[in-house]
Amino acid sequence: MRLLFIRFSSIGDIVFTTPAIRCAKQQIPGVELHFLTKASMKAVTEANPYIDHFHYFDKDLNTTIKNLKACGFDYIIDLHKNYRTYKIQKALGVPSLSYQKLSLQKLLLTKLHLNYMPARHIVDRSLDALSALGVVNDGKGLDYFIPKETVLPSNALPAAFQSGYIALVIGASYASKKLPVASLQALCHKIPYPIVLIGGKDDQAEGVAIEAVNPIKIFNACGKFNLHESALLVKQSRTVISHDTGFLYIACAFHKKTVAIWGATAPALQVEPYYPAAQQENKNEMYFNAIVPNLPCQPCSNYGTKQCPQGHFACMKKQDLQSIADKAIAYFKETIG
Repeated sequence: MRLLFIRFSSIGDIVFTTPAIRCAKQQIPGVELHFLTKASMKAVTEANPYIDHFHYFDKDLNTTIKNLKACGFDYIIDLHKNYRTYKIQKALGVPSLSYQKLSLQKLLLTKLHLNYMPARHIVDRSLDALSALGVVNDGKGLDYFIPKETVLPSNALPAAFQSGYIALVIGASYASKKLPVASLQALCHKIPYPIVLIGGKDDQAEGVAIEAVNPIKIFNACGKFNLHESALLVKQSRTVISHDTGFLYIACAFHKKTVAIWGATAPALQVEPYYPAAQQENKNEMYFNAIVPNLPCQPCSNYGTKQCPQGHFACMKKQDLQSIADKAIAYFKETIG
C-alpha cells in the first residue's frame, strides 16, 4: 500500500501529524509513506525515519500534481484540507481520508464565542482519519527528529549555561500570540536561572532588548541557529516557556515540561501541549497553560492576528507573569538531582 500524507504548514501543525505517520508506518504491513509539504517546511520532517519519500510544493501546483500522479497512490491522507489539497485529490483520482478540521466550530468559537468544539485534540483527529485502515493511536506522543549531523559547538552557549537553563521561546507567527517585550523582560527578571531565548531572525531585535535586562543570565539565541540547532537547544534545556508556536510542540516531542502562554489562540481550539498517553493522564504535572481567566473575547483567532481586534490586548497584557515564572522555576527544580 502506498499512502500520500499532505500537510503544507506550519511547523507546529506538521509536528501534530507525526503520530499518524508513525502509527501508519508501524501498523500497516509493507506500507510506503510519502509526505507532501511546502518547500519552506522541508526541515521539519527531513529526518523522519517513518517517511519513505518526500515531495515539496513551491508555487507550481500543476508540476507537483504531475509528479504525484507518477507515484500511483492507494490513498491520500489529507491532514490540511484546503483548496490545494482538494485539487490534488481530484487530479489523482484516488480515495482520500481526512481529519475533522472543524472549521465551522472554530468560526463559532473565535467570532461568536460559542464553544461547540469536541474535546478531541487535533492529533487524535488526525489519527481518526486512519481508522479505516486499522490504524490506532499507540500513545507515544509527538515526534521531532534532528539529523545526526546536527551538533552544537562546545562554545555555543556561555559556560555558565552548561549546568542547565530554561528555554524561552519569544517568537510566534502573529503579534497577538506574543507577550510584549516589556512583559518578557519582566518575566526574565523573575527567573533566577539561566535563560536561552529561542526564535528566528525576525525575533533578533526583540531578543537583544530582552537580553539587555541581564546579559549574564540571558542568552539571545534568536537568529543564530537553524531550526534543528534551535530544536537541539530546546531538547537540552531543563524546561520550556513558549507562546503558541512550533517550538512549544517540538518541546512536547522531547517530553519537556512546558509553560504555554496563550493570547489570541487558546486551548479550547484543541491544540494545547500533547504528550505520550501515560504523561497526558497527569497533564498538570507536564504542562501549565498560562491564560488570563474569564476573557469573553478569547480566543479571537485560529492562528493569531497582527494586532488585537479589540485594541486592549488583555489576553497578554494581563498575564500573571509571577505564576508563569513560579511554574517554570518549579519545573526547573524538578530536574535537579
